[in-house]
Amino acid sequence: MRDECIGQPRCWYILGLILFISYIPATTAKPPNIVFILTDDQDYTLGSQNAIKKITNLIGSQGIIFNNMFVSSPLCCPSRSSIFSGKYVHNHMAANNSVDGNCSSYAWQQTEEPRAFPVYLKNQGYRTFFSGKYLNLYGFPQVGGPQHVPPGWDWWVGLVGNSRYYNYDLSVNGTRESHGNDYKNDYLTDVIHRRGMEFLNQQSADGDPFFMMLSTPACHEPFTPAPQYADNFTGMVAPRGGSYNKHGDEGKHWLVRQAITPMPNDTVILVDDIFRNRWRTLLSVDDMVEEVYNTVKAKNMIDNTYFIFSSDNGFHLGQFSMPYDKRQLYEFDVRVPLMISGPGIKPGQVSSAPVMNIDLGPTFVELSGQSVPSQMDGVSMVPILMSDSSTDVVTRENFLVEHYGEHLVDNPGCPQLHNQGMMVCHSHCECQDSWNNTYSCLRVIGQGKNYKYCQLEDLLNFVEVYDLDKDPHEFDNIVNTTDQQLIAILKQELFDLSRCSGVACKSPPLNI
Repeated sequence: MRDECIGQPRCWYILGLILFISYIPATTAKPPNIVFILTDDQDYTLGSQNAIKKITNLIGSQGIIFNNMFVSSPLCCPSRSSIFSGKYVHNHMAANNSVDGNCSSYAWQQTEEPRAFPVYLKNQGYRTFFSGKYLNLYGFPQVGGPQHVPPGWDWWVGLVGNSRYYNYDLSVNGTRESHGNDYKNDYLTDVIHRRGMEFLNQQSADGDPFFMMLSTPACHEPFTPAPQYADNFTGMVAPRGGSYNKHGDEGKHWLVRQAITPMPNDTVILVDDIFRNRWRTLLSVDDMVEEVYNTVKAKNMIDNTYFIFSSDNGFHLGQFSMPYDKRQLYEFDVRVPLMISGPGIKPGQVSSAPVMNIDLGPTFVELSGQSVPSQMDGVSMVPILMSDSSTDVVTRENFLVEHYGEHLVDNPGCPQLHNQGMMVCHSHCECQDSWNNTYSCLRVIGQGKNYKYCQLEDLLNFVEVYDLDKDPHEFDNIVNTTDQQLIAILKQELFDLSRCSGVACKSPPLNI
């Protein structure tokens, strides 16, 4: 059967499912435990995985490291909403990090939370635990305050608002808990760590299966490391290769072309300092995962526990001379780390199969022994996980990335930008988002195919197209210089995926 499946994604899916189902009874009488670690703004293309050596050894080396993991949107709340719902942004409608943009809104709570993946796990008999950042506007008064606990969670320790390391509030099962700026008691990554251990120490090999999600602030702004790591990586600087400090020429959309090139010296210094501190914040995550892993092993649960490590979106640090942020359509902002280990997964694999954040929920649900809900746009990664060679299994080739640009009327410190439709403006009044930084992108990765086609919703209907095999750093926009039949096929597929829902989002490979 395996030979007959070559080049047939659906056949590989069925084979993987058979292998998975046949594996479970031989090892355990209950569904597997799942530990999911989610970092914030952790890049893939700038090498941040080099900072987390313990996680790489304990999870990546013991299972699969994915090098083509993408997010549905390069922004926290839309991406996290996709993780929980298993849907593209145009279906869950959390367009940005604001309440008006549907981030943790009453509409989200009423329509998406009741069908998010934790509900399915809870209904399957899982004990569920969450600690850390949920959605950026979670816990705000206008969306119900910290007393709102999303359905599906037995233990809930949710951060009120966006990532912080000190001086924040938590919702502990619906009760507000305030924290200050004392490292021993308040450093958020360590608080998440301790609360996770409290839950884990109550679990046992013969108890109910559990799902534990640890959602850290690292390595998000304000980039505050634990004091014992404040001097690590001294002397390192942000990677200088690729598009670092290069001008975004006329082939790039308007916002990218506004960056100052070369970057001013104080911007270069700032970017390097941010780079080091981002890595430093990840060392506390490394410590947390090490203790969680070792505790699971000491409690004789390691043979029945999956570990999943990923991030909500990527990041840039000087690419195309943009100082620092995310929100752009390029690989550095839309690719993130993914490592998975657990029962039935062959150790030491590196997979190039394209996968997405919308696939996490379907994967958790299928690992629990259930069918993937029909409303989810993502596909389960179980066939890849259970294959002898993960690179031979492809569950998709074509997928979608979306971003809805945000803007402010006033930008403090930059009066010249009043009512200019800009946002996230750093030193020298360079802005990282704008109303016309709104786009949808088709990404195609398959045998002999590696394309990106992006349509901007601006006054020019600007289009960017890249052949990533020939141009991995996305310098050369080929929209007007390549085969126009190829452009037409990519354009049509983007149109279809931008309107898809559920099964319709699982489109077959393109004939290009």
